[in-house]
Amino acid sequence: MELFNGRPDDFDSRLPREQRVYERLDELTIPYERVDHAPAENMDVCREIDKTLDARICKNLFLCNRQQTVFYLLMMPDDKPFKTKELSAQIQSSRLSFASPEKMLEFLDILPGAVSIMGLMNDKDCRVNLLVDEDVLAGEYVGCHPCVNTSSLKIRTYDLFQTFLPSTNHSYTVVKLIGE
Repeated sequence: MELFNGRPDDFDSRLPREQRVYERLDELTIPYERVDHAPAENMDVCREIDKTLDARICKNLFLCNRQQTVFYLLMMPDDKPFKTKELSAQIQSSRLSFASPEKMLEFLDILPGAVSIMGLMNDKDCRVNLLVDEDVLAGEYVGCHPCVNTSSLKIRTYDLFQTFLPSTNHSYTVVKLIGE
C-alpha cells in the first residue's frame, strides 16, 4: 500500500459517491492523505491500513432504535467492544440494533463495509445522529473511508469535526464507551 496526498489521479473512474467526498474535502480545503487497497471487509484488514496511514480507522456502526424511527452513526475505537446496553443508557434510547443496509444506502449513500462519517454529507435531511466516543476525539487524526471500502483517508480530527461536519449541518454527541 502506498500513501498519497489528495484525490486520486484516476478520479473520473471512481464511483460518484467517492468522487463527492474528494470534491467536498477539496472545496473545504481540508488536507488529507489517502491509501487505496483491497476491500476492507473487517477490522483486521483495517489495522493493516492503519499502519500505512499512521492513523486509527474508527469502527463505524449504523444503528437505530427498535421502532426504526431514529438512526445513529457511532464512531468508536476499533479495539473497544460495543455494548448496546451501555450506549442505550447514555443516549436514552432503548433497544438499539443495527439498521438495515437499505436505510444506510438511503440516508448515507453507503453500502455495508464502507460506513463512514463522510456519508453524513449525503444525509441532507439530517436523519442520522452522530455519536462519537471520546477517545476518537482525543486523537490527532481519524482514519475513515470515502464512502467506499477500497480507499481510506487520514484527516486531522480538528478538520473533520470543526470544518467537515458543520458543512453537513450535523452535530455530534460525545459518548464514553467502556466495553466491560
